[in-house]
Amino acid sequence: MFKKKNLKWLSILATLTMIWVQLGGALVTKTGSADGCGSSWPLCHGALLPQNLPIETIIELSHRAVSGFSLFIVLWLAITAWKNIGHIKEVKPLSCISLGFLLIQALVGAAAVLWQQNDYVLALHFGISLISFASVFVLTLIIFDVDQKYEANKFIMHKPLRIMTWIMALIVYIAIYTGALVRHTDSSLAYGSFPLPFQDLMPHTEQDWIQLTHRMLALIVFTWILITFIHASKHYSNIRTIRYGYTACFILVLLQALTGALSVITEVNLIVALLHALFITLLFGLISYFIILIFRSKRHLKEQS
Repeated sequence: MFKKKNLKWLSILATLTMIWVQLGGALVTKTGSADGCGSSWPLCHGALLPQNLPIETIIELSHRAVSGFSLFIVLWLAITAWKNIGHIKEVKPLSCISLGFLLIQALVGAAAVLWQQNDYVLALHFGISLISFASVFVLTLIIFDVDQKYEANKFIMHKPLRIMTWIMALIVYIAIYTGALVRHTDSSLAYGSFPLPFQDLMPHTEQDWIQLTHRMLALIVFTWILITFIHASKHYSNIRTIRYGYTACFILVLLQALTGALSVITEVNLIVALLHALFITLLFGLISYFIILIFRSKRHLKEQS
């Protein structure tokens, strides 16, 4: 017999597992553990469990184990949700997207080990995995009936906020890619001090340009989310879904900016770097939920016309 409570626990487990996949990938990159298992995949140095286990190998093996577990748990969630709440319009597409992008993420990771992809291709890995996480996260919100509790299935999101949200999603995703590129090209401490090396503003190396591009995009993201937050607070103050959601969005981007600055100031402290990855993961998941609200709002408009 199907119990909604069991599906809720499963969705929480899947969401937490996908968060750890994101953080694990960041940990692998930040600690230089990508070659911890050599060029072997799915084995590690040609063995299921090599005898020699330096910290880099342990980190890489742990990330592979969590990624493998995530594939199992997301598949379980997708099948269970499809079977039992598939009548909800977004459930089947989200189930397919979460599983599909998780498989692509695994294949990209395997290709990186076997064929040593260049940094610009490797940077796609985080973004692909992030789409899978966002799908699982939104599916979890649907399973917990957030729509019903906060009237998210009834209100109308008008065109200005819809456009601002789409732009927000696009620039955040581009900034995520450049952030991953910063990690993969070892550009975290390039281009001098924060916010700018005023004694020498001209970038000189490829790493300088990558770091500068990411900082400029981060500033654009922060500014745009602030503008969107102000607009949403002003025009949707009586709608809790918008008020709470866009407030949380602004808080997350504020924390993201703070940890980004601290990453430079602390010379890439590992805890700060992982928090940086966590905040952008949650931010993108929240924005993805806003996109679902956009589609629902457009359906409501059609029904009323």
